[in-house]
Amino acid sequence: MRVVVTGATGNVGTSVIDALGVEDAVDEIVGVARRLPRQTIHKAEFVKADVSRDELDPILRGADVVVHLAWIIQPARNRKLRWKTNVEGTRRVLESAARTGVGSFIFASSVGAYSAAPKNRIVDERWPTGGIRESEYSCEKSAVERILDRFEAERPSVRVVRLRPALIFKRAAAAGIRKLFVGPFAPNFLFRHLPFVPDSRRFIFQCVHSHDVGDAYRRAIVSDVRGAFNIAAGPVLDPKTVAEALDSRRLRVPEFLLRAGAASGFALGAFRAGPEWLELALKAPLMDCSRAEHELGWTPRVSSVDTLRELMRGLADDNGLPTPPLVPRHGRMQSRLLA
Repeated sequence: MRVVVTGATGNVGTSVIDALGVEDAVDEIVGVARRLPRQTIHKAEFVKADVSRDELDPILRGADVVVHLAWIIQPARNRKLRWKTNVEGTRRVLESAARTGVGSFIFASSVGAYSAAPKNRIVDERWPTGGIRESEYSCEKSAVERILDRFEAERPSVRVVRLRPALIFKRAAAAGIRKLFVGPFAPNFLFRHLPFVPDSRRFIFQCVHSHDVGDAYRRAIVSDVRGAFNIAAGPVLDPKTVAEALDSRRLRVPEFLLRAGAASGFALGAFRAGPEWLELALKAPLMDCSRAEHELGWTPRVSSVDTLRELMRGLADDNGLPTPPLVPRHGRMQSRLLA
């Protein structure tokens, strides 16, 4: 089986290639990225391409499966560029897959594609994917869901799978996550011991380890499944759980103060990610992952608490990988490329 992976050098892409490298059903992996790694990886070759503008047919021709992960979050203030890459880029990959006869298309959707939901329930894959209007990231994911709806209706012979993971972390991606979300002046010691965790009624979310997400993609590739799958680890991370996990204390903060802090922090450069990400945390639903368990045979190996702790250690040490999106500024490089 020949598998093409776009966005192959990021947080999820490195984990997907790691998982496919030990999958007997996969003979060849083609990693597509705007900037290439220098390392040689078992069963994988890398091709430099930008999904928003480069010719994709020669890359996708002969592929059995395309895993589309390519997505940009920065520059946060350039909405036009992000839409061109994220939404129109996905459309271009789909059109190329159709022209070249790719049999399966697996898309990196997100919990962010869902419409807002109360935090006192969990939702399955039937929850509406209308997005959260205050979040451009969410609106982009929702727009791609509509593109996939049309694609499936027009080409029922192509197997389409949508994975909708929660927040995805691993220690080796900490440098990349820091570059996407945290300002350059945040000291490393801040992540060794957070002074407090904001205690707000809706500040409740889920996360999942990147390696477990890579395993979910592997299972989606080799299984005869279609449709959407929620991917998240337990337990749900509420302020009490987060504070206990990080040995921190809770500080009651009203939502209007959280919003003011997020907006001012972004305006002043303390945060690289805009206040839309707070809105996503406050309004995104909590997901039921039963379908992934039953149809993919997937269960997370790492709990959400251990995943969060691992991320914080990685941020404190500025851990990274020798791929362009994940290389640290001056911290520790992981000993393996895909770790």
